[in-house]
Amino acid sequence: MKIRPDEVAKVAKLARLRLDDDSLEAFAGQMDGILAYMETLGAVDTDGVEPLYSPVLHETPLRADVATKACARDRILANAPATDGQFFIVPKIV
Repeated sequence: MKIRPDEVAKVAKLARLRLDDDSLEAFAGQMDGILAYMETLGAVDTDGVEPLYSPVLHETPLRADVATKACARDRILANAPATDGQFFIVPKIV
């Protein structure tokens, strides 16, 4: 499939991009290359091939999910412009 510069211009307009004629030609060539590669991949016989979710065969180490208290409430509230001693006080938004 051959991508023409006018098709690239349509896509650029949808993306709200302004491209000059040289850029349109360059992008048309790049899109042609991408589509040619996709056609090559589409021609590969993949019948009987199991999906590959990750090329790495080892297990991913996970840390224990433990809740910890990182900062004291007074230190956090010390930076607030207004508090009631326990929570931030913010302007009411209606």
